[in-house]
Amino acid sequence: MATKKFTDEERAAMKERAKELKKGPDTEADVLAKIAEMTGTDRELAERVHAVIKDNAPEITPKLWYGMPAYARNGKVVCHFQPAAKFKTRFATLTFSDQSNLDDGAMWPVSFALTELTPDAESRIAALVKQAMS
Repeated sequence: MATKKFTDEERAAMKERAKELKKGPDTEADVLAKIAEMTGTDRELAERVHAVIKDNAPEITPKLWYGMPAYARNGKVVCHFQPAAKFKTRFATLTFSDQSNLDDGAMWPVSFALTELTPDAESRIAALVKQAMS
């Protein structure tokens, strides 16, 4: 029995990335439009994550990355928000790339599950973004 190598959602994300590359540089308006397309908790989380990141790292550049809101420094993605609906997962995630400065010994977390943004969660995201950009 043959199996699919990629899910429908993964193929859709790859198509979105190809369109992003053809289109050229994204603007913050493109990211906000993508967030506006989200629904329910994903949209609420994405709006707050975007605001926290922009407030704590004004030098970061919002862009789209595989159809997801991402934030870059010198053109390289530092972190991105993955809505739960994107790959039909139980929770959204905020993930930091190898371009972030979160190093802490031999092992450290780079991806965080998000189900709601409490004041404590927002403070933690703010601290992580500041550290990532340091």
